[in-house]
Amino acid sequence: MSTMTSEDAFLACIDRHFCNEHPHMLRGRGDDCCELACPPRMTLSTDLFMQDTHFRLSYFSAADIGHKALAVNISDIAAAGARPLGFSMGLMVPEKQPGPHRLTGAFWDSLFDGMAQLARSHGMALTGGDLTRAGTFGLCVTVWGGPCGDAPFLRRTGCRPGDAVFLAGEAGLARTGLMALEAMGAEAAGEYPHAVAAHLRPVPLVRSGQRLAALQGARPQSRITLMDLSDGLARDLPRLFAAGEGTCGASLVLPDASLHPDVRRWAAEQGTDAAVHAFCGGEDYALLGTCAPEAVADVIEAAACDGVPVRVLGTVHGEPVVMLNGVPVTGGGFDHFSG
Repeated sequence: MSTMTSEDAFLACIDRHFCNEHPHMLRGRGDDCCELACPPRMTLSTDLFMQDTHFRLSYFSAADIGHKALAVNISDIAAAGARPLGFSMGLMVPEKQPGPHRLTGAFWDSLFDGMAQLARSHGMALTGGDLTRAGTFGLCVTVWGGPCGDAPFLRRTGCRPGDAVFLAGEAGLARTGLMALEAMGAEAAGEYPHAVAAHLRPVPLVRSGQRLAALQGARPQSRITLMDLSDGLARDLPRLFAAGEGTCGASLVLPDASLHPDVRRWAAEQGTDAAVHAFCGGEDYALLGTCAPEAVADVIEAAACDGVPVRVLGTVHGEPVVMLNGVPVTGGGFDHFSG
């Protein structure tokens, strides 16, 4: 199967997978700019998705790459409690074939198909973008969304001592999948199927975010804060607390029984503490938040739609330290610039 030989071939391939009409897109791809019918309030987010930083061709299929490149952006929209509407894409095509992997026409067809299936499931339009030859393979996706009715957009800001810390989704499952794939290659999918799926094909919790935003709109006293859990609890919790009112930390309880069986099994086989492994996490694409203590039951009911697990992790306190199962914890999580 031949590789793509021209920009026009790429554009034709993209057009085969993505429609060029959308209620919020008055003029689509093919002009210098698209023309959008924007809602009065918008959310906007951008993420890079780069080979050997965010994915490896040795165990990511082309469709996995397309899916995840868009999913990580949709997860940011979910954290705002917004409705995803559209996205643009910058594509960096490697000048040389990366190692033993052939980026054929079939590869690009599969990549765009994986992305297009996820876009269709959320009613999103591809508004345009750019592509270029580059020294490495990667994508840059910018996603935009609007409010769901009169519901507010949720933010990280506003937690205070006494609030409950909650998590919608799994902690540490994607990290388990990554570590298993790195250690075992494609065989990991048979041993840790849920963990591998969490790493390769994350599911953005859009409906959970929207229901939490609706709850906040109906009950402002719920005091809900929310963020996308992408770098692990170890790194993202301090970011959430830094946006709080005054000095904030937390006392968390994360019993083994609350963790996914794949996480517990991996930790046991590696001889590591399962709670610490889950706490360090990374690429969970869950929703991490806080709320007023009297709103906990309503928050759990709102976020636990579509089978999403929701649990209270602990309580915000007024000291700048995070306690995990009675022990202070620091560091961990994912950092693009760590050694």
